[in-house]
Amino acid sequence: MTQTDAPAPPSPKRRHAAGADPDKRRQILRGAWQVFLEQGFDAASMNAVCKAAGVSKGTIYVYFEHKEDLFFALVEDMRARFFRGISEPLAGPGCTEDRLRSYATGLARQLTSEEVVRAQRIVVAVVERMPHLGQRFYDAGARHVLSALSDWLAAEATAGRLRIDDPELAAQQFLELSTAGLWRQRVFGRRLAPPDEAEITRTAEAAVRVFLAAYGPVT
Repeated sequence: MTQTDAPAPPSPKRRHAAGADPDKRRQILRGAWQVFLEQGFDAASMNAVCKAAGVSKGTIYVYFEHKEDLFFALVEDMRARFFRGISEPLAGPGCTEDRLRSYATGLARQLTSEEVVRAQRIVVAVVERMPHLGQRFYDAGARHVLSALSDWLAAEATAGRLRIDDPELAAQQFLELSTAGLWRQRVFGRRLAPPDEAEITRTAEAAVRVFLAAYGPVT
């Protein structure tokens, strides 16, 4: 084999600047989520997160300044995972009623899921002492969902398919209707398991009927 025929040497593994490796960051967040779920925010320690994530304490502090910083990052990550695609039914096929029904079904399914409910309980447990944590959690999740739905309702009203003067209030009402009898009972442990698909569907259909009775176009 000539020198020109020799195989090229393997490419060196890409090196990331300190705190810039996305895989390492995800590894830490996975470990942190496990610890926060098992122990709650107050009892969780950075040492426990290091053990669960399989990283050193020096590494974790390169990525996150303290436990609150880590939890805030986790909240943002959860929003991206839990609510990815939650608003897609609003842009899907079908009439306004069909899209509202699909949206309500997906929303109720997600908000009553085990992971979302447990995350909400973690925040509720510390919100009186740390209101800024609750505000951050709300802005990352509920506010984000509310804003997207409010914008869609405003567009539907402009197109004449709904009669809505206050899209944000209407959005809040529809969110409540979509999880009526389901979400609060899950958060407070009245329901130990997520509702089945039949109950979610029944609740979503009732939510749409009540909503359109108030905001549907004049026929």
